[in-house]
Amino acid sequence: MLSWIGKTNSPCCDGIRRRDFISAGSLGVLGLSLPELLRAERAQAAAPRAKSILLVYLGGGITHHDTFDPKPEAPEEIRGKYGQIDTRTPGVRFSDQMPSLAACSNLFALVRSQVAGSDHHETAAQWMLTGNYGVMQGGDYPAIGAIVHHELGAQNSLPPYVAVPRNHSFTWELGKSAWLGEQYESFKSGDPAQPGWKVTNLALQADVDRARLGRRNQVLAAIDGLARKVGNSPDLKAMDSFYQRAAQMVLSEDARLAFDLTRESEKTLDAYGKTERWGRQALLARRLIESGVRFVFLQYSAWDHHAKIFESCDRMLKPFDQALAALLKDMNERGLLKDTLVAVYGDFGRTSKINKDAGRDHWGNAGSMLFAGAGVRGGQVIGKTDARGEYVLDRPVRPPDVAATLYDAVGIDFHKELHTPQARPVRVLPPDAAPIHELYG
Repeated sequence: MLSWIGKTNSPCCDGIRRRDFISAGSLGVLGLSLPELLRAERAQAAAPRAKSILLVYLGGGITHHDTFDPKPEAPEEIRGKYGQIDTRTPGVRFSDQMPSLAACSNLFALVRSQVAGSDHHETAAQWMLTGNYGVMQGGDYPAIGAIVHHELGAQNSLPPYVAVPRNHSFTWELGKSAWLGEQYESFKSGDPAQPGWKVTNLALQADVDRARLGRRNQVLAAIDGLARKVGNSPDLKAMDSFYQRAAQMVLSEDARLAFDLTRESEKTLDAYGKTERWGRQALLARRLIESGVRFVFLQYSAWDHHAKIFESCDRMLKPFDQALAALLKDMNERGLLKDTLVAVYGDFGRTSKINKDAGRDHWGNAGSMLFAGAGVRGGQVIGKTDARGEYVLDRPVRPPDVAATLYDAVGIDFHKELHTPQARPVRVLPPDAAPIHELYG
């Protein structure tokens, strides 16, 4: 373990700086040459902090004024109707609609300086879900989950990328695999809060036993072999990948158990909110992480409150607060936060001034995000907004930085180039993308 190797001028535990340590000829004592030292340092820097990522996406853009960045000194038309409460973090206050998260603020870092850069839903959401601006020629950029799937693959028989209940969408589906191909698309769980919910294709049909399924797989393998002889078709590869994944899941007891919420205790169901749609979805997300899914996309949308925002928030904030706090505490108690980075964010924040329809509109210049697990130091606040919550005054965090933080956590080189089917090189993220290093400070 080379924990004493740090940045160029960082001191060692005894106060000796690395350059002084090297100049003193101590490499020979350790039996390391300078090239070996540098290689070891790079290897340590690239070591992943996490095995999995759980992205909780607040589609529509949650109001930061009425949740994590209240402005009690602002005029009423800005501060809104809610009061503020202390959190477990000294000097940090949340909306009084967030009592459960306030009580466990030691488990997560709050970033009050999200800058999405767009007030348009589809644009901002696509940027936040891919870490890239704009639309590239020949197709949009792949979602973060699709890149994780492409670079790391599966850990077991479960799909490496699962969306609960599905990908994000407004006028069209966002956060897809784009030019990577359909084989890297998310597996959609459907909504576990729906009566009679079953995961599609996770059980054998009544007239198909395991032996019959095996014969079908043999036929598919023969067809696949013929396809490879005929041509190297991306569509055929994707189809083959889907068949293989479906067969693995149908035959896997672990896959069926991962989606089985009936195995949870009444106490756990109550903690998440068993009568609430989002509570059951959050619980399923935890089960999937626990079962080895590399990237879980948990969508909690419907935050686009242009009118009667407080009527909507009165219904939505308490279940959201309960379920998210239960998720974080449950993962912490089970040891899952050690190896999982949890990120919570949406398209953007909302406008400071309440509009004529008693709502708040889109606002891409400020917003709040939460990060937990994988070494994140909880109980801290990164960045801040002005007195009206309109503009970021300190440490702006943009979409490429968010994506870089997620990739960095699982050890993906976000500066590398991938290639489209047309052999066009495309960087995973823009050159200036950088992780939020303060999370680990």
